[in-house]
Amino acid sequence: MITRKELAKMIDHTELKASSGKKKIKKLCEDAVNFGFYSVCINSCHTKFASDILKNTNVEVCVVAGFPLGANKTEVKAAEAKKAVEDGAGEIDMVINNGLLREGDYEYVERDIRKVVEASYPAHVKVILENCYLTNEQIVKGCEISVSAGAKFVKTSTGFGAFGALPEHVKLMRETVGANIGVKAAGGIKNFKDTWRLIKAGANRIGASAGVSILEGLSLYKYAEDAWLEPEIPCHICPARHVSITSVPKSIFKYYKKRCSNCKYKNKYNKFYE
Repeated sequence: MITRKELAKMIDHTELKASSGKKKIKKLCEDAVNFGFYSVCINSCHTKFASDILKNTNVEVCVVAGFPLGANKTEVKAAEAKKAVEDGAGEIDMVINNGLLREGDYEYVERDIRKVVEASYPAHVKVILENCYLTNEQIVKGCEISVSAGAKFVKTSTGFGAFGALPEHVKLMRETVGANIGVKAAGGIKNFKDTWRLIKAGANRIGASAGVSILEGLSLYKYAEDAWLEPEIPCHICPARHVSITSVPKSIFKYYKKRCSNCKYKNKYNKFYE
């Protein structure tokens, strides 16, 4: 059983919408202090503003770099990260160069991450893989490269892709990086049930804008424990059910459709989707 305080300390309270200004960031910071969240996760333009608010508190400032596409030049990502740390960031969530990872240019991808890690010192770097655009084999490779380049965490998603964090991917990431590297689940996490599934799969950090709702949902756990973690239809938490030909690269769509055709649940549940 996890306590409310322990759960709060696993949450990066997040606000990354382009429409959010200082009023929203101020409220985010106030909630983070009041509820005991680990950090606020914000865009880099708000770093100094949030750092000033959170000065003399236990809440970290987590700032994204190369967000949300990861396709910036390495020098741009590194400069953004460096400036964020100078302005008070304690953690940097950088987006991996997904396209070059998919093409197998591992040397570029590792150098890209390493330069951001070096520019961010002493802040820790989390590498966002954007799993929705990757095969399982590519997720494993992305995790291995991230660790080799000095990242302290790997992260599932930006929250701006085709889908966000799913237990299958979190489990794969945890198995790949081992016990000493963090796994952050982010994207589409709306409630305690979502959160607890991801923690059970191996996440030790949660990125969500629904942090307050997640904490409130913890009170229900004592009435059902783990029984209600099992989905009514297993497909609901399968990555294959969150992709479409218009939302992911064609190769990824085919990858997951092939999985569907060989799935043991196909005959029982496919009628809900086909």
